[in-house]
Amino acid sequence: MRNVKPVKVGNCILDGQHIYIQSMLNVPASDIEGNVKQAVELEKAGCEIIRTAVPDMNAVQLIPAIKEKISIPLVADIHFDYRLALKCAEMGVDKIRINPGNIGDMEKVRQVAEACQKRNIPIRIGVNSGSLEKELLAKYGSPTPEALVESALNHASMLEQFDFTDIIISIKSSDVNRMIDSYRLASEKCSYPLHLGVTEAGTERMGLIKSAIGIGSLLHDGIGETIRVSLTDDPILEIKAAKDILKSIGKRGGVQIVACPTCGRTKIDLVSLAKQVEEATKDIEKDVKIAVMGCIVNGIGEGREADIGVAGGDGVGLIFRHGETLKRVSENEIVPALLEELAKM
Repeated sequence: MRNVKPVKVGNCILDGQHIYIQSMLNVPASDIEGNVKQAVELEKAGCEIIRTAVPDMNAVQLIPAIKEKISIPLVADIHFDYRLALKCAEMGVDKIRINPGNIGDMEKVRQVAEACQKRNIPIRIGVNSGSLEKELLAKYGSPTPEALVESALNHASMLEQFDFTDIIISIKSSDVNRMIDSYRLASEKCSYPLHLGVTEAGTERMGLIKSAIGIGSLLHDGIGETIRVSLTDDPILEIKAAKDILKSIGKRGGVQIVACPTCGRTKIDLVSLAKQVEEATKDIEKDVKIAVMGCIVNGIGEGREADIGVAGGDGVGLIFRHGETLKRVSENEIVPALLEELAKM
């Protein structure tokens, strides 16, 4: 298990004991009301840390407006202008995302470090393969994992010069293999918490696949303290995807559904049934595995490891628990009967 330096972000402690789900607001920064509304929706969906872009001094007003309506930590995403970081710190933001090497001379870095240290605000250093420093590109020839990690640690060293170590690091790439290799290398080189993500992952379908592979592989190895699934879509979908990734590798509780892929023996509309069960149980917080099987002959045995399940065929369904049949119901009674048994658990 990786030895992680604990870093506090608002009411969250990034120490590897809990993997925090993040997302970023995508409403124009000038629309304060729209950003507040989306932040509230994200928190309700299960987001645990929210980030907002702060491109100019007018956008700093987002910080108090959003914080008034949510109870989870808020991160200000800042590029280049150190004055925005100072103002956001003054306004009570919970974390600042800024790269010290991009804000000018060391005096500016000192001011940001001291402002954050005074208020116990951590700083996330975010390195991206698409914006790597020219000298590192020249040294390594391309944005290799070694180049990305060196860039991140160089930025961190600037803060360390002022005894600032409440640092979180992200090393993102749109290339899944490079992303995985970069984070593995970073985990060996430093003890700072790591924010995982595949940047520019794409639209919902491909973005989810890339994120599941990249984020899931690292979490399985014990690497990563907070994650963001980046999708070119509604950020609510990012939260749902992140939850599913965490559930699939046992890092988060809740309902897990297993369903057979159907075959020539299937005598029930299993695709529809599985979707109905998924929708009916999406808000259940119990740690329970539900099997939705399409064959009465083999389904119960194959779904034996599930806590509860249904095997359907010929217009009927068998509700079972750990391989033992509980009841036989008609096809249109399957979902209500399943929910009834779930309520007893």
